[in-house]
Amino acid sequence: MQTLISEPRVSDANANGLTSRLMACGVAAGPVYISVALIQAFTRPGFDLLRHDVSLLSNGELGWVQITNFLVSGLLTMACALGMKRALHSGPASGWGALLVGVYGLGLIGAGIFTADPAQGFPPGAPAQPGAISWHGLLHFVSAAPGFLALIAACFVLARRFAAAGERKWAAFSVLSGISFFAGFAGIASGSGQSWIIICFWIALVLVWAWLALVALRLINQLKHQEKI
Repeated sequence: MQTLISEPRVSDANANGLTSRLMACGVAAGPVYISVALIQAFTRPGFDLLRHDVSLLSNGELGWVQITNFLVSGLLTMACALGMKRALHSGPASGWGALLVGVYGLGLIGAGIFTADPAQGFPPGAPAQPGAISWHGLLHFVSAAPGFLALIAACFVLARRFAAAGERKWAAFSVLSGISFFAGFAGIASGSGQSWIIICFWIALVLVWAWLALVALRLINQLKHQEKI
């Protein structure tokens, strides 16, 4: 069985420590994003977790909380991608794996900069029926959609690396995460707004964030193991 991490080009412990700290940002990104979003979902007046998309939380007087959540989570994800690039510098997924994770982080930042339009009665007073899409609402979708697709692709690209290393369970976990998130994203993108679709999307979102965190942890542990050899 092969290791996922290539032989380090630099044996300096400080360089490896920096790489681990960068990937640790990916461990924190998911819990930060999910916890902040859920706290708002259960406390913001008028927000219905079974009906409203999390992007709508960027609107209203407390919209800055979700905007900050997008930006911080995006920066943490991009830091993780940089750490992955330093660790996976040869072999399958050495280039695309980290790049795709970085694109997802960039998409989160874009989603924070360009807010979604008020919709479905949120925030309170917003029209229940969809209206004309504003320029920032359009750019929100343009930022988020490629980011989602990039993370889905990252799941499959890194599954290939796991498979090449003989890590079949991790390869299967990566494929499952990618398929689940693609299905959840497709459901949300359909615009049907049905409760079961939104629930499935939340489940897929938690799963794919957990995947990123666990992959980052695995790479950190393997890097530490290499230092002891």
